[in-house]
Amino acid sequence: MASKGTGMSFSHKSYRLTSDPEKAKVTGIVEEKLLNDYLHRIFSSPDHASPAATSRKLLNFQNLPEHLDQLLQVDSEDEESQGQDEGRLGPSIVVLDHTGGFEGLLLVDDDLLGVIGHSNFGTIRSTTCVYKGKWVYEVLISSQGLMQIGWCTINCRFNQEEGVGDTHNSYAYDGNRVRKWNVTTTNYGKAWAAGDIVSCLIDLDDGTLSFCLNGVSLGTAFENLSRGLGMAYFPAISLSFKESVAFNFGSRPLRYPFVAGYRPLQDPPRADLVRAQRLLGCFRAVLSMELDPVEGRLVEKENSEWQLQGQPTILLTLAHIFHHFAPLLRMVYLVEAVLMNFLLGVVEAGTPAKAQLVVHQVLDLLWLFMEDYEVQDCLKQLMMSLLRLYRFSPIVPDLGLQIHYLRLTIAILRHQKSRKFLLSNVLFDVLRSVVFFYIKSPLRVEEAGLQELIPTTWWPHRSSREGKESKEVREETAEERLRRRAYERGCQRLKKRIEVVEELQVQILKLLLNNKDDNGGEASRYIFLTKFRKFLQENASGRGNVPMFCPREYMVCFLHRLISALRYYWDEYKASNPRASFSEEAYIPPQVFYNGKVDYFDLQRLGGLLSHLRKTLKDDLASKANILIDPLELQAATMDDLDEDEEPAPAAAQRPMQALPMGGALPLPRPGWLSSPTLGRANRFLSTAAVSLMTPRRPLSAMEKVKVRTLSVEQRTREDIEGSHWNEGLLLGRPPEEPEQPLTENSLLEILDGAIMMYNLSVHQQLGKMVGVSDDVNEYAMALRDTEDKLRRCPKGRKDILAELSKSQKVFSEKLDHLSRRLAWVHATLYSQEKMLDIYWLLRVCLRTIEHGDRTGPLFAFMPEFYLNVAINSYSALKNYFGPVHSMEELPGYEETLTRLAAILAKHFADTRIVGTADIRDSLMQALASYVCYPHSLRAVERIPEEQRIAMVRNLLAPYEQRPWAQTNWILVRLWRGCGFGYRYTRLPHLLKTKPEDANLPSLQKPCPSTLLQQHMADLLRQGPDVAPSFLNSVLNQLNWAFSEFIGMIQEIQQAAERLERNFVDSRQLKVCATCFDLSVSLLRVLEMTITLVPEIFLDWTRPTSEMLLRRLAQLLNQVLNRVTAERNLFDRVVTLRLPGLESVDHYPILVAVTGILVQLLVHGPASGKEKATSVLLADPCFQLRSICYLLGQSEPPAPGTALPAPDRKHFSLQSYTDYVSAEELTQVEQMLAHLTSASAQAAAASLPTSEEDLCPICYAHPISAVFQPCGHKSCKACIDQHLMNNKDCFFCKATIVSVEDWEKSANSSTTSSAA
Repeated sequence: MASKGTGMSFSHKSYRLTSDPEKAKVTGIVEEKLLNDYLHRIFSSPDHASPAATSRKLLNFQNLPEHLDQLLQVDSEDEESQGQDEGRLGPSIVVLDHTGGFEGLLLVDDDLLGVIGHSNFGTIRSTTCVYKGKWVYEVLISSQGLMQIGWCTINCRFNQEEGVGDTHNSYAYDGNRVRKWNVTTTNYGKAWAAGDIVSCLIDLDDGTLSFCLNGVSLGTAFENLSRGLGMAYFPAISLSFKESVAFNFGSRPLRYPFVAGYRPLQDPPRADLVRAQRLLGCFRAVLSMELDPVEGRLVEKENSEWQLQGQPTILLTLAHIFHHFAPLLRMVYLVEAVLMNFLLGVVEAGTPAKAQLVVHQVLDLLWLFMEDYEVQDCLKQLMMSLLRLYRFSPIVPDLGLQIHYLRLTIAILRHQKSRKFLLSNVLFDVLRSVVFFYIKSPLRVEEAGLQELIPTTWWPHRSSREGKESKEVREETAEERLRRRAYERGCQRLKKRIEVVEELQVQILKLLLNNKDDNGGEASRYIFLTKFRKFLQENASGRGNVPMFCPREYMVCFLHRLISALRYYWDEYKASNPRASFSEEAYIPPQVFYNGKVDYFDLQRLGGLLSHLRKTLKDDLASKANILIDPLELQAATMDDLDEDEEPAPAAAQRPMQALPMGGALPLPRPGWLSSPTLGRANRFLSTAAVSLMTPRRPLSAMEKVKVRTLSVEQRTREDIEGSHWNEGLLLGRPPEEPEQPLTENSLLEILDGAIMMYNLSVHQQLGKMVGVSDDVNEYAMALRDTEDKLRRCPKGRKDILAELSKSQKVFSEKLDHLSRRLAWVHATLYSQEKMLDIYWLLRVCLRTIEHGDRTGPLFAFMPEFYLNVAINSYSALKNYFGPVHSMEELPGYEETLTRLAAILAKHFADTRIVGTADIRDSLMQALASYVCYPHSLRAVERIPEEQRIAMVRNLLAPYEQRPWAQTNWILVRLWRGCGFGYRYTRLPHLLKTKPEDANLPSLQKPCPSTLLQQHMADLLRQGPDVAPSFLNSVLNQLNWAFSEFIGMIQEIQQAAERLERNFVDSRQLKVCATCFDLSVSLLRVLEMTITLVPEIFLDWTRPTSEMLLRRLAQLLNQVLNRVTAERNLFDRVVTLRLPGLESVDHYPILVAVTGILVQLLVHGPASGKEKATSVLLADPCFQLRSICYLLGQSEPPAPGTALPAPDRKHFSLQSYTDYVSAEELTQVEQMLAHLTSASAQAAAASLPTSEEDLCPICYAHPISAVFQPCGHKSCKACIDQHLMNNKDCFFCKATIVSVEDWEKSANSSTTSSAA
């Protein structure tokens, strides 16, 4: 095997040791005396040997083996100690007992040391027990959930509810609940966190049991343990679903072995350890010594200056060392205890450059003098140990431990051959290598040293998150300003230290993304691409019972480091290729989504399933991209779709009560992201076949088509990705809309695509979760301020109250100190300016990608849904999660980005090409609804081209029955808020009247109406004879449904509340009821907006549908008024109950909406329109003047010419809401009441009695005025016109209505007819 690091190449096969004396003399060996001095310096005698005895004997390569054997002799004490079994029963190699010592379903790693809970509360114990002496083992906590760790006897019986510590003779520590367990439970110890190490100690001489957390004793937990015949204790654990740990019984060096007198359950290989340390000493001596044959002397040098020159003397010396050393370096314990410590010492002692030289030399020598399988085992164990040390090291203020481990990792990965081996076989296949890019968050601020780093704490006094109205607060005092600045300086110190770690992590990824190291094999980047795609597949796949997900906190850190490395290589390529694009202009070309070169697994596309798109859009693929789909591919895809739902359940899932070793009895992919942090995955999760284009061997003419075939991810070559002279690789199938010049290297495009997928999989959820820390700070700060206010107001004589308040003040202050320091850590690792720019960059990449995909016409349907999701969610994260420290408005190109996103939402929320899952359509609708709520984003919508704005409003006015109407209605309402009658409030007025000091009342965003979009709406409603009738018909239908559902629900709620035997109401029912009420109010507001903008739709009866729409509107308004304003009615009783969940249900919201409509019809309209509206309203049989009087708090209309009496305070009145209803608006209501009072009196005097047989048999409110043809049935015109908007069948006989003719009682024939 060749070494490539020193400028020379040697084969270790040339230096195999031989015992043939005739071949002992090798050309190039130095003279005898110098050789003797050199070998004595390298192979110094053991400490107990006599120097005089060794000095009499000249050393050479003939007698060196004998000398080396003597040097490696181990004392008899060390040899005997390895077989010492007193006080212990069971195998000498201690593992978890997966064959019988378990309860529940558990997943056990290949080495039987890592375990994941896969049932309610599974329990497992070890194979070895102890009955005498002092023993210890360690547990590495991978997740911080519910677990009980400790000891049990063989007679303990567990089940899914009772685990270790819940029975006699079992004892446990639970760091999740901070308790100890032995049948009963009491407080004990500290809370643990993921990344902590628990040491479990048992002293069977004294009968005590104790625990340590990260090497710090938690004190004696239990005393007087049962001992004697038949009493032996097994290490054991019970853990809930998805919790995971890894045990160390002694197969690796204990992390905290300093507890005097305690032995690990598994004896360390003491004799081998002594030999390995002596051989390491010899090896280090070689690295610090050089031969000078010319001068005949030895020259001492630093390790970093030593070089392998090809001298036979040194080569043979190293061959003798590795003859003994190589087998030892395959042992886990010795790699960690000997080689790891040596390399860490090198890193800690010198500069990074010098350390790199030494590590490079060491790795060269390992590959030169060890067999391939030996060095591969050694490197695998070395990386496992490094990752374990990095993850489970305590957080110290300068992060020094993590920095050393990362520097060593970088030094190892800089060695090309080692890097390729680790990347191909270890980093993603065996290790959770993403851990290297994670910075563990300290749960315990004190132990992380944050108190020293941030001595002064501070917290913001208000929240700036969107959707929360920020209250006016007092000016910052001088003392608070000093505290804030001191806190910010501490945060800055912390951020700089974290940035050192982040830069090292980015260096690791830069090494893995190197594509210049393809000499002698595949470049690192293409190996990484294959592994990275499988990693994404494991986390994107929701199939199977085994959890495959990488923890979200790891994904966030991995994403940011990946973006940094990706942009570095992207801009580096641009520097050498001027025609390429900068990373600031990055996007994914649309052909990547349909040419099959990149596997998107079973992720949903915008147009539906991939197999469906290939069949339906094959002609478009052929015409626009010159791509033909192989018919066999289509058939195979179809069969896969059919079989998908018929997959048999895994065999293991049918045996729920087993503990299964991974790679053994469980035929499922190993749950790599919830298991122990270090161990292997035996059954690799095979990726689905990726569809790739066949590589063409000659240039394609414009009309030639390329037929596709399938390639697995592993089968792809560099040419399949990057392309060649006649092949565009990932970019094959370029549509005519796309530019010809390359963006960057194709491999970087695929990595960018994977980064966007990562954000969608879990990063966004984690960003939202960690905002909870900031929310906690705000809540505690508010509680502290309230407590301080109470202290100031409390009478001095109430000592008891003052004492309790002072105690509360101290608790809140301490909690805020802790949370503010933790918040500093969260901001530095997740919400810093640099992280914000990363998310912003992803947002802009997605926007450009969507824009380019949109230009391809029908091929846009091939785009995966997650691109739209990431565009929506990343904008939401930037807007809501990074404040108040950083504002999105400070980002470069902020206004342009807002406008581009607005254009995408406006166009695609009703895009017919998007027919995937309902979730993506709902997301687009909700994103647009949120967009029009806030001034900045609403102005962005107004900035998009006029054609797009009009198209958006036209889609919003489409009939509601064709799509999710509730979200559409919210959008229209938000365009109107601030313009309607009494519609300027930001908190519900009726709640502020009852609870004026309650700061937790739900708040609404400040109104920001758009007159521009309102004008577009008015113009569209005036155009075309069908737009307004179809839109208003659907609005009226939905209002009728929503209000009817609301009334039905409050009847059920009232009945449930009055029952003696069941005095509660289902919270879900309350929520649905409140939603129906809110929908009714919003629909009424949309009607108010329509009447205000385009009153002629209802009042211009030259339009064929105006009269019918006005009659329907009057009918619904009267129904709402009657239901809400009746004395002591159902609505009043439910409002009086003040049930939680029904806070929004009250008279004010719905009555002001109805009042706004009536005022527009009866006060603001033209004179002719007022008369029509008045006549229709009064003609409705449900009209009651008392309901109008109710609006002003009166039970009866006032006498003509008299002033309105003062409102009754016990009843509702608009006059009680003068903060929300202006004096002008109140005057208009008074005018409306006076007008209706007068008109009602006149109508009553002029009305004539009507025979019942002449009334419409449908509504019994109006006389018969229409006859249906051909069946001849009759009704009033209003009823039949309304019916024909939704149905063409007769009310009575279900015959199809061909025409409707006017009918008068005195006439025997019709005078006018109209087509149905």
